[in-house]
Amino acid sequence: MAGMKYALIIPDGAADEPQDVLSGRTPLQAASIPNMDRVARTGVVGRADHVPRSMPPGSDVGTMSLFGYDPLRYHTGRAPLEAAAQGIPLGPADWAIRCNLVTIEQGVMRSFTAEQIPTEVGRELMAALGREFAQEECWEFHAGVSYRNLVIYRSRDGEAPFDSTTVTVPPHDITDQPIAEHLPHGPGADLLRMIMDRSRQVFPEVAANRARSQQGLLPATQVWLWGLGRRPNMEPFKNRFGVSGAVITAVDLLRGIGRLLGWEVIDVPGATGYLDTDYEAKGRAAVEALNRVDMIVVHVEATDEASHEGDAHAKVEALERIDQAIVGPVHQALTQHGNYRMLVCPDHPTFLRTRTHSHGFVPFALCGSDVSPDGFDRYDEASAEQSPLAFQPGCGLMPYFLT
Repeated sequence: MAGMKYALIIPDGAADEPQDVLSGRTPLQAASIPNMDRVARTGVVGRADHVPRSMPPGSDVGTMSLFGYDPLRYHTGRAPLEAAAQGIPLGPADWAIRCNLVTIEQGVMRSFTAEQIPTEVGRELMAALGREFAQEECWEFHAGVSYRNLVIYRSRDGEAPFDSTTVTVPPHDITDQPIAEHLPHGPGADLLRMIMDRSRQVFPEVAANRARSQQGLLPATQVWLWGLGRRPNMEPFKNRFGVSGAVITAVDLLRGIGRLLGWEVIDVPGATGYLDTDYEAKGRAAVEALNRVDMIVVHVEATDEASHEGDAHAKVEALERIDQAIVGPVHQALTQHGNYRMLVCPDHPTFLRTRTHSHGFVPFALCGSDVSPDGFDRYDEASAEQSPLAFQPGCGLMPYFLT
């Protein structure tokens, strides 16, 4: 439709189970979300399964599907997407590896973020690790934001020690669990474990890290390596769907996918990728972006982080902030542009019970031009379960949204 504007709002990991502390309701059911409910009431509600059972449930897989790209075909690993976000080029035989700064105590994953370690401390730790491996030219260490960093393996002879059978485990999947059974294994895993082991020797020598212990904060005790992969080959979104786009997110892997798809990546001051993110700033940036692109994507990590911390009330609050500061203003702006479509959909469930990502359907609500209401008036898991509209695989939702 000529002049159509689109908006996709992603409350990461919002789908969940009924909670005793929420009187038997899910966070979506417990939250006051009149704007999301309006999308449901004036449009359609359904469900989508974005993560194939053969793949690990995470935003790298889930958002790729949500954007209309079958992860079974296009996904090569999480870290290459984050490398793209940082503008780190990868050769055909190079591998990117996600590098978390973590706290492990007595063999147990105490914190997969080293208690949200500040970026400046993380940079010092990654620099120290880089110096430790300065004589080994195949390794590069790239600091990111907070605990999220990257290691790059540069192949010197067109070959690499890793392949698709190398197994690594996301550290957020083993919070408060012993790590021994979750260490990397398979081809090249000995190299990953070697870096992890040597980081335990390096990190206690970094003054800023020692100072955290003295302040009663958790230090980073080592790195945890996971999510490795090679450079993906993804067709630009506009070539595929005829729609220009922009993405607002504080998470590198979403930035990376956006760059690979040819989208504008919008940096919003105050967007933290955590519960304290500036929701209002994200909403304002999205409204402004609609003046120059066909589709704006707004990703909010806060709901996912609340589940990782097992905090149901924080998850409800994050949903309410997304509704008020992002969904409402963006929906209003869309109506002023004329023809429009709006979609609200998480990438995967993140259960408060398990504090980690999960496979399964997530609810979506879609409204706008030429979308006839289907009779549902609430945006939540129960409404989606009752709807006959379902996408499995979930990558079929984006073509449905755009046509």
